[in-house]
This record gives sequence, structure tokens and C-alpha cells, in this order.
Amino acid sequence: MVALTDPDLLFAPETRTLARALYAAVKDLPIVSPHGHTDPRWYALNEPFPDPAQLLIVPDHYIFRMLFSQGVRLEELGVPRVDGAPVETDGRMIWRRFAEHYYLFRGTPTRLWLDHVFEHLFGIDEPLNAATADRHYDTIAALLQRDDYRPRALFERFNIEVIATTEGALDDLKWHRMIRDGGWQGRVVTAYRPDAVVDPDFEGFSANLDRLGEITGCDTGTWAGYLEAHRRRRAYFKEFGATSSDHGHPTAETANLSDAAAQELFDRIRRGSEDERERKLFRAQMLTEMAKMSRDDGLVLQIHPGSWRNHSPAVFQKFGRDKGFDIPTRTDYVSALKPLLDCVGLERGLTIILFTLDETSYARELAPLAGVYPALKVGPAWWFHDSPEGMRRFREMTTETAGFYNTVGFNDDTRAFPSIPARHDIARRVDCAFLARLVSERRLREEEAHELARELAYTLAKKAYRL
Repeated sequence: MVALTDPDLLFAPETRTLARALYAAVKDLPIVSPHGHTDPRWYALNEPFPDPAQLLIVPDHYIFRMLFSQGVRLEELGVPRVDGAPVETDGRMIWRRFAEHYYLFRGTPTRLWLDHVFEHLFGIDEPLNAATADRHYDTIAALLQRDDYRPRALFERFNIEVIATTEGALDDLKWHRMIRDGGWQGRVVTAYRPDAVVDPDFEGFSANLDRLGEITGCDTGTWAGYLEAHRRRRAYFKEFGATSSDHGHPTAETANLSDAAAQELFDRIRRGSEDERERKLFRAQMLTEMAKMSRDDGLVLQIHPGSWRNHSPAVFQKFGRDKGFDIPTRTDYVSALKPLLDCVGLERGLTIILFTLDETSYARELAPLAGVYPALKVGPAWWFHDSPEGMRRFREMTTETAGFYNTVGFNDDTRAFPSIPARHDIARRVDCAFLARLVSERRLREEEAHELARELAYTLAKKAYRL
């Protein structure tokens, strides 16, 4: 088994000694997790996690998409159906199916993360397969019943300084309120995700706008009232620690319409326009509006474009969102972002973090843009590229133009709480290996590499996300 306890994991032989030294200085730094999708309910209620399958398999699209690609039905893995039809509920059976297919993850980052979890969190020292499935399951199930494996205890054990969850604009944030009022010292903040009320193609969009008006006391039948509703919700989220908003648009397209034109467009969208061009234009305009609001209220604007969400309509209809069928697309930034950048791109007090699933854009578009516009930063390798190879490519293609300080460190962007230490550990190892290579090529002094290792592992994320 390739385990993260190996001191040389991801370190090239020719630079191994320095990479080890750099890593030793940062491996135990606190974890700053500024963007992700863990459930605030866990920290609020602090109840024991459910069985191993419900913790590690059922909610993790990295896992079940791979198994589905090899013919395992999602129902067999316990993934809930929209219609409430029966699915497998026996955690042990789900775990056995997973274990039988664990070989499918050879060479993937998921394998690294899971092996780290098995060994470092649960003390398991044998590979997972069909023969060892029950022993793994029994060990993990027994540990999950202990108080030191409850969410808050693991939060502290993982040395998490702060973690941001992500909630929709209509969320009442009751779990965050419970955390805040409960006296626990763990820092869990929210982030504003308004997709359901800015994307006309989001299911229930019109009803969502009605609900937005109800909870804010604003007239979301008018453009002015609609924008004011966003301002009020953003202010509400800030009461619960939010320092960022997050926007999962299909593209990075932006627009900067006049007030009159924006009002007219909103009126057509509010009436249920079926014109695809108008719906795209509205999303584009709303990214610029969100950027202007961020300039005013200080929330960091994250743009996560380029995913064709729910690519399989059959799976979406049966299982809903986030079931592994979000697929990367080619993404333009230079032309798409120009209206927004013409409006706010030179604002030094604004931070816009750009992510991509299109690696061809790193050197050609993202790094040159972030390397000159004060408002822009390049987000780390994300989602499909959250891997040793993806992280290396990211550093190689962005550093030459944007440098290190126009990037924002690492974020794990995960729903899989137990894997957070593994993900950060891999990122720290990759960055230390990259820095060691630059020193070996006489492109950095060794003391600079040590300073940068800390920045990439810890400081840049705190600065960029204002944490």
C-alpha cells in the first residue's frame, strides 16, 4: 500500500533532501479550509458519524462515479433516489461492493486520500479488498462510536483553524446559528452561494425568487428590489462569518448592462423567458452585479465556471444534483471577463478568485489576467485536477506569469470531511517538491523556498479569503 506515512511520497529523488526539509517545516501547520461543502449540521449537533459506508461512500461522488463507470448501480451503493424508491441501506453490503472494486482507484488521488484516512485516522495497516472488507468495516464502525471520533473532536484532531461551508442564498443558516450560540470554539463559517436565485435554468427559479423576497422583505419582482434582496442576504451571511461568495456558473461570461437594460432583461427573465440568449445574458450580468457587491461589502468573489452540470439527464432525474455527472468544458476567460474587469478589475480592495476545469487556460489566460489585474487571483487546481499531477501542472503553468502571490494557496473543496488532512498533506508535499526543484535549478534561494512553503500551505489562503 502506498501510504502517506512514507516520508518520500511525491518527492523526486534528485531533490528529496530539500523537499523533506521544506515539508517538515509546514506539515503540522494548522489547516485553513476556506472553501468546501462539509455539512454544518455535523459540527452543530456533534453526533456520531453513521456507519462507514454512509460516512465515506454514499456522499462522495469521487467514489461512486468511478464505480458507476464500471457498471455498479448507484442504488447498490446506497445513493438516495429523488422519488424515494428503495436503495441499499445495509452499510456492510455497500462497503463490500466498494471493497471489491477498490482496485479501480489505483493511481488516482482518491486512492491516496482513502489510504491516508484508513491508516492515519482509523489505524488500519492492510490494503482494502474483498478479503479484508469486513475487518476494515468493523474497525471503522467501532471507532465511529467513540467520543473522540465525533465531528468536533476530529475537527480539533485535524488541526483545523477555520473551515468554510457553502450554503444557498435561501438557507436559514440554522446550523451555523447553533454552532455560534453553542459555545464551542471551533471556527466554522458559511459562504454565500446564490446559484438558485441567479441562474434562470436552476430548477424552481421563479419560486426561488419569490422565496428570496419573502425572507428579505424585498420586492423581487423589480430589479432594484431583487438586487437589494441579495445585499440583505449577503449581510445576513456575514453575520455567520462569511468572507466569500461562490458562483458555479456554466461559463465565465460577464456583462455590464446599463441600469435600464438590466431592468428590462430582469423583467423578461422574471416573466419566464425561454430565450436561451437572454438567460445566458442574465447570468453574465449577475456575475458583474455580484462583483460590484463584493467591492462594496468585502466578500471575496469565487467564480467556479466550466462544468457542464448534470450531463446525464437520466441520472439527474433519478438521483438529483452532484452525482458525478458534472463534466469539464472548454472555458474562455479573456473575452468573457472583460465586461466585469472593465467595471471593477482595477479595484485594489476587491478580490476575485478564478477557478478552472480547463487546464489549457492556465498559461494562456488565467495567469496573464491575474498577473496584471489587481482584483484577480488564480484559484488552486480544482475538482478533476485536485491531484498530484494537476497541482504540479498548475504551478508550472501559472508561476511563470502570475508568480506565487497572485495565487491563493490550497483549498480542498470537499464534502468528505475525513479526507481533509490527506488533501492538504498532498498539496503541501507537491508544493514543497516544486519549490525544491526551483532551488535545485538555482531559481530560488533556499531561505525563499522555506518562506514560500509556509505561504502556500497556510498564509496565502488566510490572506486571500480574509480569514
